[in-house]
Amino acid sequence: MFGSAGTRFAPGLVCFDQNSLPFLTVSKKLHIAATINGQPAEFLCEARQSLLEALRDNLRLTGAKEGCNNGNCGACTVIMNGVPVNSCVVLAVEAEGAAVETIEGLAEHGHLHPLQQCFLEGAALQCGVCTPGFLMAAKALLDKNPQPTEHDIRFQLAGNLCRCTGYDKIVRAVQSAAKELAAK
Repeated sequence: MFGSAGTRFAPGLVCFDQNSLPFLTVSKKLHIAATINGQPAEFLCEARQSLLEALRDNLRLTGAKEGCNNGNCGACTVIMNGVPVNSCVVLAVEAEGAAVETIEGLAEHGHLHPLQQCFLEGAALQCGVCTPGFLMAAKALLDKNPQPTEHDIRFQLAGNLCRCTGYDKIVRAVQSAAKELAAK
């Protein structure tokens, strides 16, 4: 970008034109309307803001965690239009008109979702930073495939990393939840 006198500047920086008058560029906020956890939601965001930042900072939905901020760890996984996504690498503007599910919407009417209950009962979590991402990735799997094999579960959760525990308890918790959901 160039200032009025052709001076190069970065957005948001104070620059001077040929008359030495300072000016400030201001980032334009964009209005986004989406469905978040089944409820209509609107928020303002910058064009370069990630969905994770918008969820946490603008909507105060802090369940999705920032682990790597480059799409490698899965701690920020949410479900967008039925597909699990790493919200740290999805632009918030991409949520326009989308249906987004976060960990905050998993429990219903004060009752834990079977996945949450099975994670607790099976000790499938430790520090909890990765847990929301695992739960949302597992929910996306069970929504599409209610009777997954162990291979299906491990494949679906391969993009989610945990530094505290092994993955066997997580896989067993998802298997238990699948059985519980099938019995309903």
